[in-house]
Amino acid sequence: MHIVADENIPLASDLFGSLGPVRTMSGWDMTPETVRHADVLLVRSVTRVDAALLDGSAVGFVGSATSGLDHIDAGYLRRRGIPLAYAPGANADSVVEYVLATLLYLATQRGEALRGKTLGIVGCGRIGSRLAVRAAALDMTVLLCDPPLAEAGDPAGAARNYLPLDVLIERADVLTFHVPLVRKGPHRTWHMIGRDELTALRPGTWLINTSRGAVFDNEALLEALQRSERRPAAVALDVWEGEPVPSAALLRCVDIGTPHISGYSYDGKVAGAYMLRDAIASLPGMNIPVVEGFAGQVYGEVEPLPACAPDPVLPLTDWLHHLVQSMYDVWRDDRRMRRSWPDSDEAAALRFGQLRRTYPERRAFSIRRLAREHVPDALHRAVREGLGVQIGS
Repeated sequence: MHIVADENIPLASDLFGSLGPVRTMSGWDMTPETVRHADVLLVRSVTRVDAALLDGSAVGFVGSATSGLDHIDAGYLRRRGIPLAYAPGANADSVVEYVLATLLYLATQRGEALRGKTLGIVGCGRIGSRLAVRAAALDMTVLLCDPPLAEAGDPAGAARNYLPLDVLIERADVLTFHVPLVRKGPHRTWHMIGRDELTALRPGTWLINTSRGAVFDNEALLEALQRSERRPAAVALDVWEGEPVPSAALLRCVDIGTPHISGYSYDGKVAGAYMLRDAIASLPGMNIPVVEGFAGQVYGEVEPLPACAPDPVLPLTDWLHHLVQSMYDVWRDDRRMRRSWPDSDEAAALRFGQLRRTYPERRAFSIRRLAREHVPDALHRAVREGLGVQIGS
C-alpha cells in the first residue's frame, strides 16, 4: 500500500509505515501526477481534493488531518466509493489558545483589561464552544451566534441563547469567527463580514478570524482599516482570501497577521494523525499493529513552567499575558510572517508555504504546570480553567 502524506502531519512514517512506503510532501505540491499511484492520501487544509486531483488515480482512502472539510469534494469521493476520514476537534484547543494569546496581546498593547469585555463568538462547534467556556473563566461576558445550531435546536449540547450576528455586532467588544466556509444557501458564511457589517461595528471593536479567509471581505476590510476613523479598532487574521497569496497591503494594516497556523500546535496535529490512523484501522480487512512509545508525545509530559513566574504586582491582564507569552508568543508568529514580505505573488506563495512548513513546535497549554505559590489568588480560576494550565500543590 502506497501512502502520500502532507509533510505537516507528524509521525506519518511511524503511524502508517506498517501499511507500506510513506511519501511526505508539501500539501501545496500535491498534483494528479504526485498522487496518481497512491493508495492512501493524507492531507491538511491546503490541498483541494476533488476530481481534478484524483481522476485516474489509485487512491482508495482519503484522510484529512483537519477539523473542517471545505477543501474536500465529499460528494465526488462518495460517487467514487472512496472512504473519507477527518479529525474534528483535534486542533480545537490549539485554535482556542491562539485566540486567547491574541486577546491578551491586544489588551496589553492597548492598556486595557480583558476582564469585563464582551466576546462575541460566531460559530459554536468544537472550537467556539470550548472558547466560550475558557473566556467565561477569564471573566469575559460571552455572546454566541450559530444560526445552524439555533435552527437545529442545538441537540448536541446544553440550551444556549444564540443571537443573530447583527446583535453581536451591536454589543460585542470582540468578535471571533469559527465557522466553515459556506458560499451559498441560508447559512452562507462567505463575506459574512463585509462593508455593511464593518460600518455597523461599535467604535473600538476587535475582530479575530481563524476560520477561513473569505469569511471576511478582505478588500472591504482593507478599506475600513485605511480610513482615518478606523473601524474596527484592532484586527487579527490567521486566514486570508487568496491563500497562499494574502494581500500585502492588508498584512501591513492588521495588528496580528499569521500564516494559517492557529491550529498548528504539535499536540493538535499528532491527535489528528492518530484519528486518521484509527479510521484506517477500522476499515474492513485492516490489521494495523499497535504503535508503542508515542503516548508521551501525544499528550505531553507535564512541563513545569519557570520558577520566575510573572511579577504578582502586574495588572491581572498583563500577568496573564506574560504567562501565556512564556508558552506561546503570537507576536513572534506575526513577526515571522511580516518580516520582509515579498512583492511578487509567486514569491509570496512560496514564503507562505515555507512559514507553515517550518513552523516551530508549539505545545499545548495543558501540559504546563505552575507552582501554586506563583499564582495570584485572584487568578487561580483564570489560569486553571481559562488558560488550561495545571496548578501544582
